[in-house]
Amino acid sequence: MKYLMVCLGNICRTPIAVGILRKKLADIGSSSEVDSCGFEPHHIGDSADTRALTVMTENGIDISDHRAKLFHPDNFKNFDLILAMDKFILDDIKRMAKSEDDLKKVDLLLNVQYPGMNCEVPDPYYGDTDGFHKTFDIIDKALDVLIEKYEK
Repeated sequence: MKYLMVCLGNICRTPIAVGILRKKLADIGSSSEVDSCGFEPHHIGDSADTRALTVMTENGIDISDHRAKLFHPDNFKNFDLILAMDKFILDDIKRMAKSEDDLKKVDLLLNVQYPGMNCEVPDPYYGDTDGFHKTFDIIDKALDVLIEKYEK
């Protein structure tokens, strides 16, 4: 499987998701791949937010090599599952889809854990480090379910 995590700036939620999922995949010996991107061009090339780096380091995960990049229509052919952090991003992704097959690959991350509930991963950008801890916990639990659903 090839997973793509998508948020707005690709500096907070998705680097956290990628770091957690890569660790979980490595822990089970999976060869699946994961990457991330965003829709905000302002952050292209930026590293993860310092608060995200801190929370990830506290949890034993290094995401210091992360660099933000933009969503591209080629992602539909390059990834098996494209997971958005919120409804606005989900809508942006769907607008770029060119086929029903593209649309079938797209969902909200938290729909993996709570099917059909359309819950969103809160964006911690405008908050403090505590918000990043909460975001980490939300994503971590959702990715446990993803592993059970797609990797076992």
